Amino acid sequence: MAKVRVTKIKSTIEKDERQKRTMQALGLSKIGDSNEIEQSAAVAGMIRKVLHLVKVENI
Repeated sequence: MAKVRVTKIKSTIEKDERQKRTMQALGLSKIGDSNEIEQSAAVAGMIRKVLHLVKVENI
């Protein structure tokens, strides 16, 4: 499977609680944090919900 690198670029302050939990599930807590994740349908859906807060790169 392909991997993607997800990097947090914006704050989750004043965002919906669901978006905050999605960021935690992706393993991102602080701005600048990156995580390499296996691409799957579930991960793609989570990324789509917080796309305005993260930067995504294919590896």
